[in-house]
Amino acid sequence: MTCDECGGENPVVHLTVVEDNETRTLHLCATCAEVRGVHGNPVPENFLRAGVLAQLGGEGSGGGASREGGGTSSQSACPFCGLTLRGFKETGRLGCPHCWSTFEKQLRPLLNRVQGAVQHVGKVYLPPDPSASEREKRLEGLRRKLDRAVELEDFERAAELRDQIRSLRKAVP
Repeated sequence: MTCDECGGENPVVHLTVVEDNETRTLHLCATCAEVRGVHGNPVPENFLRAGVLAQLGGEGSGGGASREGGGTSSQSACPFCGLTLRGFKETGRLGCPHCWSTFEKQLRPLLNRVQGAVQHVGKVYLPPDPSASEREKRLEGLRRKLDRAVELEDFERAAELRDQIRSLRKAVP
């Protein structure tokens, strides 16, 4: 296998990219991955959640001040749901969206180690019942993809897109 960017041998990073609801995987050498901003060491396959959370405790419990000041970082709590860093370490789950900003200092190094980056570049969530304007935007995007699929003579993909457009039109109240 070769690097998709430079053609070099032995890609070490396999990056999945989602653009316009289309997924593709890039196989990159270390240099090309670094150029794209993918940093860090790969996570071993047997790397368990408990190990990740234990590493969080190793870095995050050093007695630093919380955002409000006064306590240690493990004693700070989310002002919205009350979850503490200790509670997160025990369950492996955050309590609410506000926890991300409350525990950002502790979560950034953890996310960087686990995922190789701290910026989300994954799929976009579409609610189950989008409003009329959102539905129209989605239909417009599907029509563009359909036109492109026909241009490329990818008729299987075009048929899938046609069916998606039809089902989206039927869902209009």
